[in-house]
Amino acid sequence: MESNKKQKIMANLKTTKGTIAILTGGGDVPGLNPAIRAVTIRANREGYKVIGLRRGWAGISELVRDSKADNSNNFQILTDDIVNKAGRTGGTFLHTSRTRPSHMSKESVPEHLQSTYNAEYNDITPEIIKNLEWLGVDYLIPIGGDDTLSYGVHLYKKGVNVVAIPKTMDNDVPGTDYCIGFSTCISRTIQMTNSLRTSAGSHERLLVLEVFGRYAGFTAMLPTLAGAANRCVIPEYEFEIDQLAKLLVEDRNHNPSKYSVVLISEGAMFKGGEMIFSDSEKDAYGHAKLGGIGEMVSAKLKELSPKYNHGKVINVIYQKLGYMVRGGDPDALDSIVPMAYGNLALDLILKGVHGRIVVLKNGRYDNLPIDVVTSSKKIVKLSDYNTERLRPYYHSFEMKPFLLMASDN
Repeated sequence: MESNKKQKIMANLKTTKGTIAILTGGGDVPGLNPAIRAVTIRANREGYKVIGLRRGWAGISELVRDSKADNSNNFQILTDDIVNKAGRTGGTFLHTSRTRPSHMSKESVPEHLQSTYNAEYNDITPEIIKNLEWLGVDYLIPIGGDDTLSYGVHLYKKGVNVVAIPKTMDNDVPGTDYCIGFSTCISRTIQMTNSLRTSAGSHERLLVLEVFGRYAGFTAMLPTLAGAANRCVIPEYEFEIDQLAKLLVEDRNHNPSKYSVVLISEGAMFKGGEMIFSDSEKDAYGHAKLGGIGEMVSAKLKELSPKYNHGKVINVIYQKLGYMVRGGDPDALDSIVPMAYGNLALDLILKGVHGRIVVLKNGRYDNLPIDVVTSSKKIVKLSDYNTERLRPYYHSFEMKPFLLMASDN
């Protein structure tokens, strides 16, 4: 019975205008489900079938090309009813992973492929392409950050019809001013910083908040510019802890409520130092998990505070915001932009165009060649950061992009 049902599904896929597959990879952010919804509803209306590939690149990696096999954990057919239920919620109902099929460790290779791919690291891209062909996929829409999309570029160069959608709270995918998840991250950071002010003010302390941002400091810069913090420390500039301590103590002592606030990007580094990792284990893209710079800064600030506070110690409140800014429902921008991005992707597909990434550029929706993801880097311009005052710096806002520091270097 189950086998007949699967055969009918596969047969139906071949009678449509075409088949589109969607996946979400990397970290979850609010706005992914609205993007999936936008693609699915428009594609179904245009006569396409839509397949959701589950768990990012992991689902299509682990698929078994046998109509009798249970692949329910690897893909599902998407309908309007399914995506409408999820479209207003955060996260991704397709789930996600940090799988890298072009560089898969021996122990990560799916069991049914281990006799063929048994080197220390393996490129199973030939299997990915065969799996997509077996599903009848005509177009693939990966939604992700630079890691997930870099493999999308790899597949495109191998002949797969790829149209990419950028998402990441760090907002550091090259080519676009905006990535899905960024607005909600900024909104939550401002909200939570303001909530923690009450404790910092009540106890007359320094408040240190660690935020996301491995290589780019946008998530620390924009809330600081909006007035959520006195100072921010970003990955693009190695900072002096004495300088930060002096500034924060001055900020505190000039504040009638006797507190001050600093946002620390997780990838920030002391001058002459290195990134701080919570453990040595690395993901499929070679990234060790960051975490701890905020805690180290907090300890050093308390130690140095008497030097700038007439010999008296100032205590510090430390909070790592982490998953609190990436969980929950999307805000307005992360409900609207994913809808537009999904429709932009369908516009390209209807024209038979692929090898592109949909973007927001200078306040307008557009698309660019997908290899922009791997051919450049997107970080904060140091001309926008006052290295003496450790905070955002602008001569003028005239002709700046909508989110000010969201454009490429």
